[in-house]
Formats: sequence, structure tokens, C-alpha cells
Amino acid sequence: MSPLFVTTAAGLAIGALLIVLVPIVLRSSIVVVDAYEKKALTVLGEYRKLLEPGINVVPPFVSNTYSYDMRTQTVDVPRQEAITRDNSPVTADAVIYMKVTDAKRAFLEVDDYEGAVSNLAQTTLRAIIGDMELDDTLNRRQEINARIRQELDEPTDEWGIRIESVEVREVNPSKDVQQSMEKQTSAERRRRAMILEAQGERRSAVEAAEGDKQSEIIRAQGQKQSQILEAQGDAISTVLRARSAESMGERAVIDRGMDTLAEIGQSESTTFVMPQELTSMVGRYGTHLSGSDVAEDGDQLESLEFDEETRELIGLDDISEIIGEIDAEIESDSELDIEAEPDTDEPIEPATNTD
Repeated sequence: MSPLFVTTAAGLAIGALLIVLVPIVLRSSIVVVDAYEKKALTVLGEYRKLLEPGINVVPPFVSNTYSYDMRTQTVDVPRQEAITRDNSPVTADAVIYMKVTDAKRAFLEVDDYEGAVSNLAQTTLRAIIGDMELDDTLNRRQEINARIRQELDEPTDEWGIRIESVEVREVNPSKDVQQSMEKQTSAERRRRAMILEAQGERRSAVEAAEGDKQSEIIRAQGQKQSQILEAQGDAISTVLRARSAESMGERAVIDRGMDTLAEIGQSESTTFVMPQELTSMVGRYGTHLSGSDVAEDGDQLESLEFDEETRELIGLDDISEIIGEIDAEIESDSELDIEAEPDTDEPIEPATNTD
């Protein structure tokens, strides 16, 4: 075999080897990092640096990279069974929103940061529920969320992890407790329904009583008004009768006096004693006949009022006071304005007897 052939074969072998090794070396030495992640680089087991997004050149064959997603990630907390402080069994689960803020610490400080966060959240959830009563676990979700996040913040900061939010999804009591709660809720609803019904009946009774009261008041006012009007009518009738009697009484005295004068004129005596009242009435009677004090078309004699003794005897002044009280009460209670008939009779001065 000639040396030239051997040299040619060796060159071909080396070229073929280079053709095979170059792509392998390039593939091993070039690392592409996505925009949303970072990669930790180790060379022969030693941490070197974090690879930023883009194309990165690393030592071939002796380098290893570990990817870390820098976006917000969700971690489900499996359903946990716990006993509340008032010895009620419940089950609860949650979801955690977290984000890697330091890929180097996440690589060097913790093996599996997602598993570590999930396990820590499970134990924290059970501990917090155990410190609360059943009603609080059902009604105070925000407090549970805040306490879990507070308990996770300190250890996860050392791992380069930031807890953005914790949400408890479900807190379910046991079936026996749920049945008891349903019975309690049903009893509470029945109690409220009975209270509302009783309040409605009470209100209805109050409204009915108020209506009866108003009806009685209106009826009593009507009866009172009727009695007032009846009394007023009786009083007015009494006054009219009294005034008529006053006029008729004076006329009767005059007529009787005239008859007496006629009898005296037929007697033989020349001296007579007559009461002043009679002479006064006779004088006025004569004046009326002569037409000196009255209108020409007057056809009747106006009567004088009774003297004080006569008015007190027949009670005319009391009748006026009664009418005044009735009018005042009507104006204040029923706002009725009943005008009394004015008394137009004016007293006439008695004529002086010159005889």
C-alpha cells in the first residue's frame, strides 16, 4: 500500500470526523433561552451564571443548563382534612399564585420549589383552620388567605420565590355538620317567617283599632255637633218666645190700663193716682197714634225692653250668655260661623208726665 493512499485515507477520515463533530460541538455549545425564562449554567458541576434570553455560548460537552420560568405560575394545594377549634371536621383546598424573582437562589436554595411551596401551603392551611372555629372558617375567607400568604412569605423569600396571591377555593364541613346546618337554617327561616307574620297581624290589628278609633271620634263629633245645633235652636227659640212675651206683656198692660182709665172716667172722683210706668206707656201709645216718633208707614207699636227685675225674673240675660257660649264652642270645635240675629230694638226714653 502506498504512502499516498494512506495519507488520503487518513485525511478523508479526519474530514468525515470533523463533519460529524462540528454540528455536535455547535449544538452543545450554543444555548437558546426564551424571553420568559432564565437558565442556570453549570460547568463540570460548578455553578457559573444565569443565561439571559437569546443565544448563549457555553463550553461544549461539559455544560448543563436548568430552566426557570419567570412568569406567574399557579400551584394547586390538594384538598386537606383538618379539625377546627370547636372539633368540627372540614376539608379545604386552595390555589397559590407565585413568581420566581431570583433564578439563582431558586436553583441553589431549594430542590423543587413548586413542590416545596405546595407542601408548605398544605401544612399552613391545616394549622390555620385548626386555630379557627367552624363559623369563622366559612365566613372569613379573606383572613385565611392573608394568614397563609403571610406564613409563606418568609421561607419563599429565601428561595427566590414571591407569593403574589393565595385563594382558598372550598371549605366544606362533614356531611353530619352540613345536615345540622341545614336544619338550623331551616329553623331560622321558620322563625323569621313567624315573626314577620306576627308583625303583620299586629300591624293589621293596630290599623283596625286606629280605624275604629277614628270612626268613633267622627261619630262622637257628629253627635256633639247635632246636640250643639239642637241646643242652639232651643236657645234661639227660647229667646224669640221671650221677646214675643215681652212685647205682648207690655201691650197687655197698656190695654188693661186703657180699660181702667175708661172705668175711672165714668166714676164721680176727680183725683186719680196712676203708676209712672202706666203713664209712660200711655204717653208713648199716644205718641205712636199721633205719629210723632215713628215713620209715617208705621203700623205697630215698638215695644220697650223689660226692666232689670223683669229680665232677671224671666231669665233673658242668662239666655244671652248661653247663646254666647254656644256660639264660641261652635267656632272652636266645628269652625261653624252662625250669625245671630241682631237686636234692632232701641229703648225709647219714657215720656215725662207733665200733668
